[in-house]
Amino acid sequence: MSDETDLIKLYSARILALAADIPHLGRMEDPQASVKRRSPLCGSTVTVDVRMEDGHLAEMKQDVKACALGQAAAAVVGAAAPGSTSAQVTRARDQLRAMLKGEGPAPEAPFDGLEVLTPATAYKNRHASIMLSLEALNEAMQQAEAPAGISEL
Repeated sequence: MSDETDLIKLYSARILALAADIPHLGRMEDPQASVKRRSPLCGSTVTVDVRMEDGHLAEMKQDVKACALGQAAAAVVGAAAPGSTSAQVTRARDQLRAMLKGEGPAPEAPFDGLEVLTPATAYKNRHASIMLSLEALNEAMQQAEAPAGISEL
C-alpha cells in the first residue's frame, strides 16, 4: 500500500497540472543557441532554443517530449527562466540535482517551484528526465553568451 501511496504523491494533481501547461512550447526560427538533451534511461528529450540580451534570457522556446515529471520540471523552468542570468540557471540546476539526491533544499527563487518534485527523490530512475530542461537551458545560455567562433575543447 505504501508504494501505491508514494506513486500517488509522485504524480500529484499539481505535477499533472504543470505537465499539461508548459510555457514557451515550440521551436525558434533563428535562436542564438539550441541544445537538445536526452535521458538515456527513459528516452525523454528536451530541446531548448534561446536568445540572450544584456546577460539575461530574453526569449526561450522548448520542445518537450518527456514523462509527466520531466514535463512538470519544464513547466516550472519555462515560467521562471525568462529574465534570468546564466549564473542563476546554473545555480538552479545544481540545487535541483542536490535536492533530488537528498543533499539539499529546493532551488532558490525564481526556480523555487521545482520543490513540487521533492517526492521524486526516492525515484532515481526519474532524476535524469527531471534535470533535462534545466541542463539544456543552462548549456544553451552558455553557448549564446560564448564569444563567436570560440569553442571549448
